Amino acid sequence: MNSTAIPTVCDATDKATGTDHLSISPSILYFGTPVALLTTENPDGTPNLAPVSSAWALGHTVVLGLGAEGHTVANLADRPELVVSLPSPDLWAAVERLAPLTGADPVPAAKRGVYRHERDKFAACGLHPHPSEVVGPPRVAECPLQFEARVRSIVPAGPDGAFRIVECEVVRVHASASVVVPGTQHIDPGAWSPLIYNFRHYFGLDGRELGHGFRSETAASRP
Repeated sequence: MNSTAIPTVCDATDKATGTDHLSISPSILYFGTPVALLTTENPDGTPNLAPVSSAWALGHTVVLGLGAEGHTVANLADRPELVVSLPSPDLWAAVERLAPLTGADPVPAAKRGVYRHERDKFAACGLHPHPSEVVGPPRVAECPLQFEARVRSIVPAGPDGAFRIVECEVVRVHASASVVVPGTQHIDPGAWSPLIYNFRHYFGLDGRELGHGFRSETAASRP
């Protein structure tokens, strides 16, 4: 997310609490959210696969934040079905191989010089499609959690409508047996660990850094 740069200043130290906060203007606000892989259907019936890090869930509703010019948004506007697959930390390298790819051809002006067109993203990143049961787009076979979903609404957001807020209804959930509490319908929070995207760096819940995204502005400062 772009923002107008402002000087970095040190706030007055609160003597009672000892805080020393800075007023800053970061270029993005990915403050540590799970990575999701979105599968949508292209006009020719083939699948498109895209990573996102702006997603949250409430009940059986999942809300996504997507770039307005992305191929995923175009697909959802015409074919409002998708799968939200949640990768585990060991899949971070595959996610990063996917990150600089776009299904749009030609590449949108805002992405040129940074992204490249790729028709078969599954093959390019080393992941595999698996048929869904309710919606058209396939699931990502390697992901422990997979949500089949349908779009309820797509709303413009951000400066000049640069983003889209997509509200989706989850219609079926698939979970690897390894992350389900035996004999129940519940995910075992001790067994399931999402891949976290933390200011363009990848982490697991154990706090260990796994790698960084190709657009990271802080990679050189990390050990």
